[in-house]
Amino acid sequence: MEEHQHIHAHYEHEIEEKAHHGDSLSQRIAIFTALLATIGAIVSFMGGHSIAGALFLKNQAVLKQTQAANQWAYYQSKAQKQNLAIFASDIETDPSRKEFYKNEAERYAKERDAIKRVAEGYEKEFAEADREAELELRPYEKYGVSITLLQIAIALASITALTRKRWLMYFAAIAALIGSGIGGLAYFL
Repeated sequence: MEEHQHIHAHYEHEIEEKAHHGDSLSQRIAIFTALLATIGAIVSFMGGHSIAGALFLKNQAVLKQTQAANQWAYYQSKAQKQNLAIFASDIETDPSRKEFYKNEAERYAKERDAIKRVAEGYEKEFAEADREAELELRPYEKYGVSITLLQIAIALASITALTRKRWLMYFAAIAALIGSGIGGLAYFL
C-alpha cells in the first residue's frame, strides 16, 4: 500500500499554531487596547467631573454676584431716601418736622452701613467661588490632552493589529505613557 505523506507548507503550520495557541501580538494588542480604554474612561470621567464642579462653582459665583448687586441697589435706594430726608429737613420750616427728617436721614445712614457690609460680604463670597471655579477648571485641559493621546495610542494599536508592523506598537506605547502621565498630573496637581 502506498502511503501519502502530506508536507505542510510554512503558512499552514503558522495558521495551525495560531489556532491552537492564539496570536500573541493580537492578544497583547487586545489587552493593551482594553487597558487604554479603561484608563481613558477614568480620565474622561475626571474631566467631566472637573467641568461639572467648575460649572457648579461658577453658578454659585453668579448667584453671589447677583445678591451683591441686589444689595448695592438696595444701598442706593437708601442713599436716595437719605438725601431726600436731608433735603426735606433743609427746606422744612416746622421744627418738629425738621427733626423728624433729620432722624430719618440718620436712620437711612445706619441702614446703608448694614446693607454695605452685606453687599461686601456677597462680593467676597463671589470672589471666593469664582476663584474655586477657576481652580476646579485648571486640570480640564490636561484631561483633554490625556484623552487625545490615549485615543491616538488606541488607533496606533489598531493599525498595528491590521498591518502587523510591530514598530507601530512602540509609538502607541509612547502615546499611552504620555497620555496616562498627563492624566495623572491633572489629577494630582
